[in-house]
Amino acid sequence: MDSDQITGVYAKVSGLPAPLSAHVSEEQLPEVRLYTVTAEWIQSDLVQSARLRYSQQWTLIADSNNHRSIRTVLPPGPCTPVSGELLSEVSPIHGLRAVIRETGSQQLLQIWDRHGLRKCLNLSALNIHGRVYDDAQFGCLRWSECESKLLYVAESSRSASAETRPGESASRKDRSVYCEDWGEALTDKSVPALCVVDLHGGAVGVLQGVPPDVSPGQALWAPGTQSVFFVGWYHEPFRLGLKFCSNRRSALFRLGLDGHCECISGDNLSVSCPRLSPDGSTLIYLQGRVFGPHNQCHSVQQLDLKTWKISTMLDVVSRPQAGEFAGVYEALPSHCWSADGQKVVFSSAIRNCKDVFMVDRRTKKVTSLSDNLSDLSKVYGCWKLLTVQRDLMVVCCSSPNSPPMLRVGFLPSAGETVNWRTLQQPIMTFDYLWTALDVTPPSEEDNQCYPGLDFGAVLVKPSRVVCETRTPLVVFIHGGPHSQFPAEWNSTTAGLVELGFAVLMVNYRGSTGFGQDNIMSLIGQIGSQDVKDVQRAVMTALQSDKTLDPKRLAVIGGSHGGFLSCHLIGQYPDFYRACAARNPVINAATLLGTSDIVDWRYTSAGFQFSYDNVPTAETLAAMLQKSPIAHAALIKAPVLLMLGGKDRRVSPHQGLELYKILKSRGSPVRYKRAT
Repeated sequence: MDSDQITGVYAKVSGLPAPLSAHVSEEQLPEVRLYTVTAEWIQSDLVQSARLRYSQQWTLIADSNNHRSIRTVLPPGPCTPVSGELLSEVSPIHGLRAVIRETGSQQLLQIWDRHGLRKCLNLSALNIHGRVYDDAQFGCLRWSECESKLLYVAESSRSASAETRPGESASRKDRSVYCEDWGEALTDKSVPALCVVDLHGGAVGVLQGVPPDVSPGQALWAPGTQSVFFVGWYHEPFRLGLKFCSNRRSALFRLGLDGHCECISGDNLSVSCPRLSPDGSTLIYLQGRVFGPHNQCHSVQQLDLKTWKISTMLDVVSRPQAGEFAGVYEALPSHCWSADGQKVVFSSAIRNCKDVFMVDRRTKKVTSLSDNLSDLSKVYGCWKLLTVQRDLMVVCCSSPNSPPMLRVGFLPSAGETVNWRTLQQPIMTFDYLWTALDVTPPSEEDNQCYPGLDFGAVLVKPSRVVCETRTPLVVFIHGGPHSQFPAEWNSTTAGLVELGFAVLMVNYRGSTGFGQDNIMSLIGQIGSQDVKDVQRAVMTALQSDKTLDPKRLAVIGGSHGGFLSCHLIGQYPDFYRACAARNPVINAATLLGTSDIVDWRYTSAGFQFSYDNVPTAETLAAMLQKSPIAHAALIKAPVLLMLGGKDRRVSPHQGLELYKILKSRGSPVRYKRAT
């Protein structure tokens, strides 16, 4: 194929929309009950080089006497562009829609009802605070019980956050003083503040009383609207990157409107995702360890708001048995409670897939809610819960050969299964073959501290060989390393398969979905265990599928996936024919001083982290030995390096180190940089 054809294939697979969020409303009519599902989607537009967002609505008709049975799904309404919306939330009683909207340099708070725009405040012109946070880490937009107040998070005003020297007036604060931020993808977040809008009078205020060593976020109203709960991340002695890092020291706080603040959770823990039950009696949240793996298996804690006692609803799963629930690895959706407040619904990784689960808080029994988990020929390898409201779940389902689609179903009664209904099929499906592989390391590659672990991979390939020869294989490695390649729609994989390649997505030991022991096994073993796991997965795929061509192998990956890609072409120089790496870690020793997650740089190499660590010759030598640069002189395969100039986690100078070595040795290498 020429470049235009390849571009056309990429446009085809990358332009398919995916749902981001959903909301459910309900209306009782004389003979039927109506449910309205509103979903927000994202779609890439290559013409504008932009990602577009739009909303779409479906109306579901249920019987009045059996409202948990959907009789009819009406055709959806037109797609409506969502322009400039940063945050939105619908009030539970009157159905008012609050929107934080950006127009030019201004941020507006709008309140909409059935008759149109009801109220609008120019938050930027008020100059009470800085920009409103719309990220998933800190951001929130919450209605009070009486629907007269809104709670959100914004950057503290420059006058409040800039440093003042002794005897200097507020108007002359030193703007040149270095201001820490929260790292990759959060570079404009530094000093968050909890803000409240009184919709009756239009007054905007910043809540006082947050401890000075804490950065607040993920806030919600406590019952009675006289206080708020929030997660506070400790930022002393300095901030560490938060993106993809669930191991940051943090706590759950309650802050009264009178300024009284108290810490509710224990010390030296990481917490996130506080969610209040519909009756206001229980608050749940995720809890994990501080430092260690950057992402981990969480426990679910529940706080009884009458007794203020904390108990464990779901514990960390160290080593799940085959087919069993493997633990909680991702954030809880904003709405995750059943209507009666007795069940919690969430999605989580389980080996090479992702599933939707329900836990009964009384019995602590966990139940899978998908309709294909026990089927080895899974129709959908990935189920992701977007919301559950009024006991109606809205999920996104996909697989490597089926783009994302929306499905709905009511929470089942005891002993029943979910009757799932598809709201809309994807605009196209693809005739690919895919299978999940289980891989067991040989005894010589077993981890001595965590023996007996296995891992997995997902193999995707064309249903028909494009030509008479065997199919070339691209090995696709995820970053993290504590993340996962679920058997979901992936536009990169789909594009490669559309071009005639097979793709092997590897979930090496250390990936999520296989238990906490699996994650812990990688600590101190990077550059060795993970490299051998990927190579073992490739050999397993080649041995089990004779249509794959062992002489035409390429490897691709980003971040830690790029780290492993460059390791593989150095440690197995005659095995791979090409490599493409996006922002790869090349030299862990030189990365130590530039990364926003310096703690992980120590931990991954097997060293204890402390804020006051000073690098030693031993530490730097070990990091260098575990890095791809130690094998760079052996690389033979052509290498494409794609480096982001503003990456705060993996500096582009990492890739540049490898580029210079390969260029000086006459090895084929190409460097593409995005600013």
